[in-house]
Amino acid sequence: MIPIGGSRRMAAVQSPVIQIIGELVRDTPGAISLGQGMVYYGPPQESIVAAAAAMGDPATHRYGSALGHPLLLEQCLRKLAADNNIRVGGDTEVIVTAGGNLAFHHTVLAIADPGDEIILLRPYYFNHEMAVRMANCVDVLVDVDADYQPDLERIAASITTRTRAVVTVSPNNPSGAVYSEERLRAINKLCAERGIYHIHDEAYEYFGFDGQTTYSPASDPNAAGHTISLFSLSKSYGFAGWRIGYMVVPSPLLPALGKIQDTTIICPPIVSQMAAVAAMQAGKQFVNSQVQPIAEAREAFVNELSPLLGLENIGPGGGAFYLLLSMPGDQKPLDIATRLIKEFGIGIIPGDAFGIKDRCTLRVSYGSITGAALDEGLSRLKQGLKAVLSNS
Repeated sequence: MIPIGGSRRMAAVQSPVIQIIGELVRDTPGAISLGQGMVYYGPPQESIVAAAAAMGDPATHRYGSALGHPLLLEQCLRKLAADNNIRVGGDTEVIVTAGGNLAFHHTVLAIADPGDEIILLRPYYFNHEMAVRMANCVDVLVDVDADYQPDLERIAASITTRTRAVVTVSPNNPSGAVYSEERLRAINKLCAERGIYHIHDEAYEYFGFDGQTTYSPASDPNAAGHTISLFSLSKSYGFAGWRIGYMVVPSPLLPALGKIQDTTIICPPIVSQMAAVAAMQAGKQFVNSQVQPIAEAREAFVNELSPLLGLENIGPGGGAFYLLLSMPGDQKPLDIATRLIKEFGIGIIPGDAFGIKDRCTLRVSYGSITGAALDEGLSRLKQGLKAVLSNS
């Protein structure tokens, strides 16, 4: 009998670090997670009402359009124009997806063939790297500069005849850096000149601190033919479990994406889409009303960890809700993360999952807890880091 084996392609994909750390946290009674990137709040009340109403509509329980419900597509158009200065139409389309991760995965399948190259800026979002490899494509890693900003010269030097796209994430996961408008414009212009796509992930668009604002490259009037913008409700509207995202894409990609969506999900969940309509009608005013505790958490973490690690060893953290901590010595990030959970009951994510191999880093997510839980989590993290530093 011929032995049955698994896919060599999938064997080359890293194991989801969120699941690894999450299991360790669940197996440790009383542990607090500063690992997975979520917000402390849930959807606006309007979404709950809309979802309940949708359950009584027979159409909710039937298949819908692979590209999104018309009501949600219309709401996306309004939001993109008002908040991102992106006017969709003519050369571009909006597509609703079951979350931002699926939007990226579908994009790679639509634009690239096996062996093609996708440029990721390191540190990268690990699910992006995983999706590239699942598509039998090649992830080309380009390091950001010392300020965690994209390095245009490095990006340009990494483009080959097999390059299909450059991926940017701003505000960034895992560093929290907000990429400057100047750098994003330059990358977008470079992609146009080289005939490749610019994929820009804006999942954290409303999370900027200390006056930092985000920029959408697709707002440039010359961006339509080569710019793909990814958005998500998971963070901004507390929709992590509802799985709704959307993307703006050049119109020629619509047939391919229609095939992919119909094959993988048939349609995004109807009840979630109806809840999303109500959330987006509540708008960024709802998000803004929730952000202050996250800003206060960021300030507390920076103030408490700076004397311990030195401010220079804490990533910029100007956006999203992450801090990237650089640790001295040659300890392995996963070993540190495991020790912090088992001995101190606090979960964080090892930085090598984001492609950082030249130094020991840890990603801290501070958006999911507030009040006493946040104070306790920060206290445990400080105690654990002190113990780790004493052994370095």
